Amino acid sequence: MLALSIEKNSFFNKGHLKILILFFLLPAYFILALSCNSHQKEKPFRIGFSQCQSGDEWRKNMLKEINRELSFHDNVELIYKDAEESSQKQIQQIEDLVSQKIDLLIVSPYQAMQLTPVIEKVFEAGIPVVLIDRSINSEKYTAFIGASNFEVGQNAGRYAVSLLKGKGNVVEVMGLPDASPFINRHKGFMDILSKNEGIHYIKTLNDRDKDYIKNVDSTISTTKNIDLFFAQSDNIAIEVYKAVRKYHLENKIKIIGVDGLAVKGMGMDLVDDKLISATVLYPTGGQEAIQTAIKILEHQPYSKENILATTIIDSTNVRIMKLQNQKVIAQQDDIFKRQKRIEEQIAITKNQTNIILAISITLAMALILGAILFYYLQENKKINKKLELQKVEISNQRNQLIELIEKVKEATDAKFNFFTNISHELRTPLTLILGPLEDTLSSSKLHFTNKNNLDFVHKNAMRLLRLINQLMDFRKIEEGKMKVQVTENNISNFVKEIAHNFNELAHKKLISFNIISRANDVMLWFDVNMMDKVLFNLLSNAFKFTPDHGSINVLVEKSGDGNEVLIKVEDSGVGMTIDDIEHAFDVFYQGHNRNIKGTGLGLSLSKELIALHHGTINVKSDKTKGTCFEIHLAIGKSHFQANEIVEESPVETQTYEDAKIYTTDFEAIPEREEEKIISGNQPSILLIEDDDHLRTFLKWRLGRQYEIHVAENGDEGIDTAFDIVPDLIISDIVLPGSNGLQITEKLKQDIRTSHIPIILLTAKGSIEEQIEGIKSQADAFIVKPFHLQHLDVTIKNLLMNREVLREHFTSELPTETRSNSSNKIDRKFVNEFTAIIENNLSNEGFSVDDICKQIGISRVQLYRKVKALIGYNVNDYLLTIRLQKAKFLLVNEDLTISEVSYKVGFGSQAYFSTVFKSKFGITPTEFKNTKSTKTKG
Repeated sequence: MLALSIEKNSFFNKGHLKILILFFLLPAYFILALSCNSHQKEKPFRIGFSQCQSGDEWRKNMLKEINRELSFHDNVELIYKDAEESSQKQIQQIEDLVSQKIDLLIVSPYQAMQLTPVIEKVFEAGIPVVLIDRSINSEKYTAFIGASNFEVGQNAGRYAVSLLKGKGNVVEVMGLPDASPFINRHKGFMDILSKNEGIHYIKTLNDRDKDYIKNVDSTISTTKNIDLFFAQSDNIAIEVYKAVRKYHLENKIKIIGVDGLAVKGMGMDLVDDKLISATVLYPTGGQEAIQTAIKILEHQPYSKENILATTIIDSTNVRIMKLQNQKVIAQQDDIFKRQKRIEEQIAITKNQTNIILAISITLAMALILGAILFYYLQENKKINKKLELQKVEISNQRNQLIELIEKVKEATDAKFNFFTNISHELRTPLTLILGPLEDTLSSSKLHFTNKNNLDFVHKNAMRLLRLINQLMDFRKIEEGKMKVQVTENNISNFVKEIAHNFNELAHKKLISFNIISRANDVMLWFDVNMMDKVLFNLLSNAFKFTPDHGSINVLVEKSGDGNEVLIKVEDSGVGMTIDDIEHAFDVFYQGHNRNIKGTGLGLSLSKELIALHHGTINVKSDKTKGTCFEIHLAIGKSHFQANEIVEESPVETQTYEDAKIYTTDFEAIPEREEEKIISGNQPSILLIEDDDHLRTFLKWRLGRQYEIHVAENGDEGIDTAFDIVPDLIISDIVLPGSNGLQITEKLKQDIRTSHIPIILLTAKGSIEEQIEGIKSQADAFIVKPFHLQHLDVTIKNLLMNREVLREHFTSELPTETRSNSSNKIDRKFVNEFTAIIENNLSNEGFSVDDICKQIGISRVQLYRKVKALIGYNVNDYLLTIRLQKAKFLLVNEDLTISEVSYKVGFGSQAYFSTVFKSKFGITPTEFKNTKSTKTKG
């Protein structure tokens, strides 16, 4: 019955049956796995350790740390080799370890140069190599563990300089001269001593001949006034101490060792017993070497360079270090004992756990299986009901979606129809504008000022007409209403006629413009009205992106197989980026060229028109090397449908409307005579605008009243603002480089330009963008198109407010300024400026250059900033403050005229009196007497 129920019930599919079977098999599998794990050990890793020598306590301590860390890893087997201070023996031992199939090599090289080749060979064989304590002359190793011997030398050097108080004679005793630790310790030691002229480095004694003790003894007996020995190990330090004591100089000569072992009779004991002055702690790195090796073998993240910390141990910290070390060793021994006891307990409880788990799991599975079967039977009924309800709900949602899609389609069609109709409607008023406009422009009686204005109107009306035409063509293509009407024409003659419209432009820009035809007699079927748009657009782009003195080539030829005509338009312009090439034919895509902008319609429309001819168009370009557009059109008419072919004889091509539309943009912007006001002190305005027409127009319009400076992009505008420090800035928001908001924020945060009012122009009038403009501290925000009178009044108001602010910063005593300035940066500047002058009033040699150095701006920027905020020339301002201070001292202090003149920075009393009288019309003595009389009266 159960099997029948499951088979009929859709809820119990094959997946659920598998789960049920798994529940039955799981206990047996689990018990089997536990049993296998209890009898099978993990395959151990084999680590080979080649030690350069093990005779000293430091190396013995390293081996202890390695064995102590290995006690935590049951799956590691260590094979240890001692080279006994022999490079040849160590090389042979490493080769023996490799032959034993080790998984990783730990090595402390005896001599770097001799050991480098064999260690490189092991590394190149794919065996990880961990260097400990000493390095090799190669980067071919997996990881390095050890302290920086250069840092050890530096620590010893610093302590030696401190111990000798910067003066004394030093001798260094090292081990093998070609062992990397001793070499680097020597370099670090000398790095510190070389910077202290009072320390005299006598010599270095080494152990090349195993006789450095004799050399130490000889050096002490022959060299006078040795103040300190730097022994590069604690073993060496012990021998040095014996030699020093032999000559009864232990209280005079200081000894610094290296290693800092907590072993009896070694580093820490030597310091604690005052046999040596200090020792540099040099960790062995045994524990870290094994930890790094395990990470490498288990493919865990690790560091290649593991530099251990070092420090100086002297009488101030030796007892604490010894206690800490003893505590660590005791804790490690305790951990080792506890680990063994835990392993014993694990072995005892393993079998018991397996039996208990097996029984518990079997009982639990039986209970769970029964519960699951009952639960599934109950849930199956509920789920079937839910599925029925969901089916009905999904059906209703599908119907709603169908209705919604139909409504969206209707709304979209209505929107596009409105767009198409309004575009058609725009052509009529544009025609009525262009007709009378062109008629008026042809009049000989037209005043040159009005002609310049109407030229601007005409140029931009043609740009608007071209944009409308392109948008309407796109709409026709989207609706499938754009149909080709092909006629048979001479393609070479057609291309030449289109290209000839650009001859005058090429002549003006000094561009080498060549039309090359290798298919003069080829007749091609194409739609004349469509193909002229394509060619005009490609040529227009070529001239737009090609600088003066460049080259543009138009090539017409047959393909290699003779089945196609190829039309190429090549230029030597700025080229395109890889991203530009990828998206060149996307609708509304605009490239990354910072100085040239477009609508992003022309190339996309060209591609669609070529596609209607069943042809292709592609682009090739290199950044800074130019661009080539290539059109492929099939010869013949078999690829066109019958209703697309017009069999009438072709009519000779005539001048096309597109010639005027596409070449208008390249007409030179008319130069305007600027009607300057007769004044040598008119305010200066910086105009930042990338549109040539608007920039030229505003420059002409505002040039009647102001000194105008222009910039074509944001970055150039910022540089110009810092350079000239204008009285006001007008900037578009959308600019190549930094945009208007970024320009405003940068200039307002800089002390050189923070006082300049900024007007932002934008084509977007959203409240969000205006809020962003205000946040960037813009002073005014004007939406395009704007009324010129509105712009003019805004400029005048901002300049007038700046003049009011300037008066606010100026009083009878210019050093006093109020604290309620609208600009914190300006207020800070004025306070700092006046404070510098006040603090240097008595300095006769104080000048403008001194102010520039203290504030940190150039002389020109200081003059313009002070003039804009305070209305004074800097020198006049300094003189005025001195005279005002003099008046104050004459009235309130009991000083002579000579003393007053000195306190306000005048070296000559006569010169002070002359300047004072020229400023106030009265001598200092008369002024003082007058004020004294009034006070007494």
